[in-house]
Amino acid sequence: MATGAQKPRNGLLSTSMSTHLEPLAELADAVTEVPLVDGTSTRFVNFDYAASAPPLASVHRIVTTAMAHYASIHRGQSYLSRVSTAAYERARETVAELTGAGADDVVIFTRNTTDALTLLASAVPGRVVHFDIEHHANLLPWRGAEWTVVPASETLAASLGALELELKRSPAALVSVTGASNVTGECTPLGALAALAHSHGARLAVDGAQLAPHRPIDLAATGIDYLACSGHKLYAPYGGGALIGRVDWLDAAGPHQPGGGAVLNVTLDGVEWKPSPARHEGGTPNLVGAVSLGAAFQALEQIGFDAIREHESALYAELLSGLAALGIEPLRIWTDHHDRVGVASFNVPGYRADLVAAYLSAEHGIGVRGGKFCAHPLLRRFGLEDGAVRASIGLGTGTDDVSSLLQALDSLISDGPQWEYVASDGYLSPTPDPRPSADEAFAKHTTGF
Repeated sequence: MATGAQKPRNGLLSTSMSTHLEPLAELADAVTEVPLVDGTSTRFVNFDYAASAPPLASVHRIVTTAMAHYASIHRGQSYLSRVSTAAYERARETVAELTGAGADDVVIFTRNTTDALTLLASAVPGRVVHFDIEHHANLLPWRGAEWTVVPASETLAASLGALELELKRSPAALVSVTGASNVTGECTPLGALAALAHSHGARLAVDGAQLAPHRPIDLAATGIDYLACSGHKLYAPYGGGALIGRVDWLDAAGPHQPGGGAVLNVTLDGVEWKPSPARHEGGTPNLVGAVSLGAAFQALEQIGFDAIREHESALYAELLSGLAALGIEPLRIWTDHHDRVGVASFNVPGYRADLVAAYLSAEHGIGVRGGKFCAHPLLRRFGLEDGAVRASIGLGTGTDDVSSLLQALDSLISDGPQWEYVASDGYLSPTPDPRPSADEAFAKHTTGF
């Protein structure tokens, strides 16, 4: 049952897209074939970029080069130690330059967006305000401080109005918002939000995890005070992320991770901490994470965000059109706002989201996400306690991928799944499942591990 081989069952879908688009960039995937439950295999179709994106080939090459020269960072006198230190600090400069960081801004390397916002939460000297539509990374870190949730309204205009009323009601130190929803793809107007926050004496922090892979972000131009991002969303899944922003709060805060490298002097009675960024990067730095993040920002800049937006917008339009032909309507937060990146969450009538995700994987070799996407309050607003299906577009997506997904959904609606599925270890899995186990598949591709 090779993906893309089926003909549309209900007559609603066209077998070809209006414009054929190939992937925009080369990815470093070594495994392109996945097994199906019918005993065959097929090309893997990735629609789960919003969760984790595979590395770009160019990023992977730079990581390989960095590892060939790996040595201790900031601590060694050897030549390779100095080379590794230079690579690490050059990555910091690259991230600062390509995010529009200002002279009073600092780039602190973290593990991911959650880690970055948790660091920021320890430094905020006052109340934090955010919407109820946020990813958990922009919900949970604030729970240890004074925080206020503003429910988003049906329109963006009303939501901004509600935020302004809250800022007028009581002073806040920080407004923290998503740059692009990981559930609906809707983008927030960052310049307007920065102006609104600043007019009431607050700063603006942006969860840029979903926005950064799709759009350029310029802190100085938009007025953003803090930006958090993750390498695994940016085609650099090597355990790195960053917090970029104003240094004063960060220098006044306690160290995020106390340890070697974060100190000027230690006695048995006290510690003298370094200023940021070293203050918050205790322990041996993650060279791979930093270098890959800088390389990813460079790669996106070289591809060009205009080209990225044009490519993804065309594929997204085809996806939305095909879903509409199947009677499937993606989730929306705001009725008056149409700026979105290539993320669409939806439900197939009559089927649980986890079953749809399991079916697409087992019977068609298509990867989507089924669940609540670490955005439980937002899914609850939509009345979806069992979650939704999310399809997300990336640089490796092409017209054939969109066609494969739509045809697989068409087959599900027309004929239902061809296999039985049962809950196992928290997941729905086909039964029987003749495919190699995950352990067997990993062992096959990692001889000598």
